[in-house]
Amino acid sequence: MSKPDYQATNLPLWDFLTILASEGVDFLLSGEEDKVPSSSLDYEKTTICLFFSANWCRPCQSFTPKLVQLYNMLRTMGKELEIVFISLDHDEDGFNAHFETMPWLTVPFDVNLHKKLRERFHVVRIPFLVPLNLDGQSVEEDLIGLIEDFGEDAFPFTNKRREELKAIDDSKRQGGKIDQLLARPGRDYVVASDGGKVLVSKLIGKTVGLYFGAHWCPPCRAFTAQLVEAYNQLLSSRGDCFEVVLVSSDRDQKEFDVNISGMPWLALPFEDRTRQDLCRIFNIKAIPALVLIGPDGKPISTNGKNIITLYGAKAFPFTQSSIEEIEESLRKEGDSLPRQIQDIKHQHVLKLDMAKAYVCNYCERLGKFWAFSCDACDYDLHPTCVEEAS
Repeated sequence: MSKPDYQATNLPLWDFLTILASEGVDFLLSGEEDKVPSSSLDYEKTTICLFFSANWCRPCQSFTPKLVQLYNMLRTMGKELEIVFISLDHDEDGFNAHFETMPWLTVPFDVNLHKKLRERFHVVRIPFLVPLNLDGQSVEEDLIGLIEDFGEDAFPFTNKRREELKAIDDSKRQGGKIDQLLARPGRDYVVASDGGKVLVSKLIGKTVGLYFGAHWCPPCRAFTAQLVEAYNQLLSSRGDCFEVVLVSSDRDQKEFDVNISGMPWLALPFEDRTRQDLCRIFNIKAIPALVLIGPDGKPISTNGKNIITLYGAKAFPFTQSSIEEIEESLRKEGDSLPRQIQDIKHQHVLKLDMAKAYVCNYCERLGKFWAFSCDACDYDLHPTCVEEAS
């Protein structure tokens, strides 16, 4: 995820408390409306973050439940984390409506105080989550992006932790172990369209396509048909050497179930965070996308969609050398064909052309690569369907 277009300045706890004191505020509020002395924040043991948000802000409404889930999970795990809500709502009703969804602390509603805190922390966009730098440790500034990318693994939100997580991603991407990519603690399987479970270990030694797609996406549905054709051709001609695993971007479980029901391959469980992890690891910005992993567990190509669209099953095992062999074969085929012909079935001269896909106007079957086409009208012929005029 790219970083939002703001810059944060991490400040020590005492600076935050000084601002509160300057406005006569010496306590925070909890969800039970209890007053908590601001001086009781345990900066020696606890990671403390300020959360700037507002009830009127749609991105805030979307991110806040994720932050609540993260907060509760980390606290359950025994992690020392505290969050202090700084409202940018226009009135106290908005503040109350927003804060009632939060399990942490808040600064009492005061427009002037909140404005001062917003300016002090250079907040120009919300939601905004900034850690208070307590001990001189380098602190990660873009907590929104870090949390959305890594969830609870991002704690304690330091730059050091971000670098550790990037190193883990690099290791998974290049490490040559398909189980590290697809499995996680507590789940060593992927699912089939009938609900069955297949151990990830069964994929070791196969060429695997990680298919990033969604049922709501029309281009995905179009590419799925092409991928099904290639998958079935390889299954019948080469046996069980190629497998596809859907990495779904569907909006809910029901949509996911409909999506996988029309696919002959496997999928990551919809509820599993590994789906988001793989999008990050392989930098997936748009769907459909197909990442091809070789039998050695290492990436062959992140542009598998283009390979399948152009060459289908013919490109297997999808290596650079196999693609070069196909292209060389196509060049030789083109060299053996005339540059133009006059066919008895059409009034215009037909010229040799290369096309990704077309329908032959004579046999009405799909064609790829070489075709004889008319510049004057929409007419195409397979080279095998040509009947040259004498």
